[in-house]
Amino acid sequence: MLVSISSHAESSLQDRVEGLLAEMTLAEKIGQMTQAERQHATPEDVKKYYLGSILNGGGSVPGKNRRQDWVDMISGYQQAAQSTRLGIPILYGTDAVHGHSNVKDATIFPHNVAIGATRNPRLAHDIGVATALETAATGVHWTFAPTLCVARDDRWGRAYECFGEQPDLVSEFSGPFVKGLQGGGLNGNTIGQNRVIATAKHWVADGGTTYGTGDEGYAIDRGDTRLEFADLERLHIAPYLPALKADVGTVMVSYSSVNGTKMHEHKGLVNDTLKGDLGFSGFTISDWSALSEIPAETNRERVVRSVNAGLDMVMEPENWKEFISDLTDAVKAGEVPMSRIDEAVRRILMIKLRSGLFEHPVAPIALRADADMIIGNAQHRALARQAVRESVVLLKNEGGVLPIDKESRIFVAGSHANDIGLQSGGWTIEWQGKSGVETTGTSILEGIQDLAHRKVSYSADGTGAAGHDVAVVVIGEDPYAEGWGDYRPAPCEKCKPIGIGEDQRTVLDNVRASGVPMVVVLVSGRPLMIEEEISSWNSMVAAWLPGSEGAGVADVLLGDYAPTGKLPVTWPKKLSQIPINYGDKEYEPLFPYGFGMTY
Repeated sequence: MLVSISSHAESSLQDRVEGLLAEMTLAEKIGQMTQAERQHATPEDVKKYYLGSILNGGGSVPGKNRRQDWVDMISGYQQAAQSTRLGIPILYGTDAVHGHSNVKDATIFPHNVAIGATRNPRLAHDIGVATALETAATGVHWTFAPTLCVARDDRWGRAYECFGEQPDLVSEFSGPFVKGLQGGGLNGNTIGQNRVIATAKHWVADGGTTYGTGDEGYAIDRGDTRLEFADLERLHIAPYLPALKADVGTVMVSYSSVNGTKMHEHKGLVNDTLKGDLGFSGFTISDWSALSEIPAETNRERVVRSVNAGLDMVMEPENWKEFISDLTDAVKAGEVPMSRIDEAVRRILMIKLRSGLFEHPVAPIALRADADMIIGNAQHRALARQAVRESVVLLKNEGGVLPIDKESRIFVAGSHANDIGLQSGGWTIEWQGKSGVETTGTSILEGIQDLAHRKVSYSADGTGAAGHDVAVVVIGEDPYAEGWGDYRPAPCEKCKPIGIGEDQRTVLDNVRASGVPMVVVLVSGRPLMIEEEISSWNSMVAAWLPGSEGAGVADVLLGDYAPTGKLPVTWPKKLSQIPINYGDKEYEPLFPYGFGMTY
């Protein structure tokens, strides 16, 4: 699907690929298929093993996590790669999934569930552009985004990475987001134009797995999706089509299974459907150490199965030497045909050439004297604030408490009101995210204080509300990412309730006892079980995981902007209703998919 360059240019690139391929040894080819993590591979390793790619895991950062630290690190890897016999540059990848959120002081955009609530694909495009600029400014070439999952079960801890529960909604954002990141396609100079290579993930149906018991209790992440192909195509493959049409450079394969077969060994869906039927011409990349989950007796067998299924590049963060050794032996033994190796390397080299990596091993923007001004700049923060206010969904407003009069005596409560880490969620500076992350931004409390005309009172525990005109209580989930965010019933080590914790109930009780009208702001990656509580709230908004620009929530609360957000997911009454999705035969939610009030 080479849609963005002329036939002459395409032919020229193909000649360059075939010329390189003809010169490459087996070791050089397998090196190109290998991706290692920065803490486990040095520039000297890149030079010795001809590594094709380096990535960083969530929370794995160079130096003091400043822009120049990233540029220096990536330049070191590139110098090593270019000193090899063929001088093929490395691709450096990162999880810039809601902005370049590994990097201190970068703009952190709302997570995808919030973007889905905006119903504004153009906004997603612009977020992609801003993310690409900040990512390129650190020298990074490639982001593992966008996530195109369709979240069919809120118990899944990655549900907030999805734009919503309906394939048509996810499809609306798929193409624009890719175009924002990459530009008009991989046009031969994508990196030179300070864009990045995008990744559609996780192929396929990671949001449709069946909830059931596993070795560590209740498991849904990396589980099994059980569907007939027609339903798989309708629900989970459809959102990839706009991304493929937009010329997405890479596709990351899911940890999960489809009808009992792990996707990383599913030749039918990776090689035959994605590459064959859908004409995907980029390269496939495995997820983090995902080959280890293929049920086989030896690592070599897992390697053989995955590569023969159509995996082109393999993300082996720590055990990459074992991958190289096992694949080399498998090829020599005839277990993986050389034609499969050549196809993988051909795809990888073509993306490197089509992105302009050979001409720009470090993006031009990263080398500019004013490059530090790109990270978290005012324009990008304004865009993020716009995304926040467009994503806020007003779910209840009795007595016209909202919007809040700026002359009111405003009381704010709850730890989530004054913590950028809590409002940003997972994949923020660290893999799982955390409370109190040190990065530039504005909390929800600070946003309210900035807009209000009178002094705003704040109490984390909710005491002291009496005498105020209105109380804004900001509560929600603690940050989490994959695995740790899955719902499991107590007692268990990793229990993650889908509701309001006892400490937050105390905050609500303290404010309720004051008799002051109460506005509840929920900061969460998914609907929380609130049916027993909501009757005592005057107003309630879903703020999702807004990221670094919490002032966007204040914009709506204090009436500078009327709420326009619509639910991208169904809001259940109770846990026993999950999974619940629009179109179900029995559908009696607390709030239906698409619901959202305004002023």
